[in-house]
Amino acid sequence: MIAKEGFPFIIGALVAFFVLWLIPKGLLMAVAFFLFAMFLWFFRDPERDIPPYDDIAVSGADGKVIDIEETEVDGIAYRKVSVFMNLFNVHVNRMPIAGDITKIVHKPGEYVPADRPDAPLRNEQNIIHVDTKYGKMIVKQIAGLVARRTVCYWNVGDHVHYGDRLGIIKFSSRVDHFLPVSFDILVKKGDTVKAGESVLAKYTGTGGE
Repeated sequence: MIAKEGFPFIIGALVAFFVLWLIPKGLLMAVAFFLFAMFLWFFRDPERDIPPYDDIAVSGADGKVIDIEETEVDGIAYRKVSVFMNLFNVHVNRMPIAGDITKIVHKPGEYVPADRPDAPLRNEQNIIHVDTKYGKMIVKQIAGLVARRTVCYWNVGDHVHYGDRLGIIKFSSRVDHFLPVSFDILVKKGDTVKAGESVLAKYTGTGGE
C-alpha cells in the first residue's frame, strides 16, 4: 500500500521518466526513474500487526528512540518518548493509545534536524491532543531538515483506536509521545521501534493523570 500523499510525487516522477524516454535523454531518464523508485519506497504504507493487548501504548512512528523524560505541558505531567525517523523509515504515523481527539494545533516553524533537542520548539509541527481512558495524551508530529509538511488524517471529535493510521510526515522527521504518567516506559534510548507494532509503555494504574 502507498500513502495517498505520495501519489503527486510518484506520478510526477513517472510522467517525467516517460517524457524523457520519448526524447530520449539517458541521464535525465535515469534520474526520473530513480526519483520514481525513491518516492514509491518513501511513501510505502505497510500493514502492521497491532498487538492484541490491553493497557498498552504502541509507537506512533518507525525509527529510533532518541529521548525519554518526564515533563509537563499546561500543568499536566507526562512521560515523553521521542522517536526519530530517517529517510529510510516508514513515515506513516500510528495512534499510540485509543481516545478522542480534542484539539489539533498546527504550528509553523523552521526545519532544523529533527533529532536536535531544540527541534520540538523550533520546527513546523502538528500538536494532537487526545483524551484517553487513562488521562490526557499529546502526540507531536515534528518536521525535520528535509521534511516540509506534517499531515494528520483525523479531526477534532474523532475517536481513534490505538494502532490506527494517524497521519504522515513527508521525509525525515520525529514523533514525540506525551503519555500519561500512569504508564511505565518499556523502551530505552537507542531502541528501534515500529509504528503500531512496538510497545512503548504499559499502564500500571499508578501515578495518576
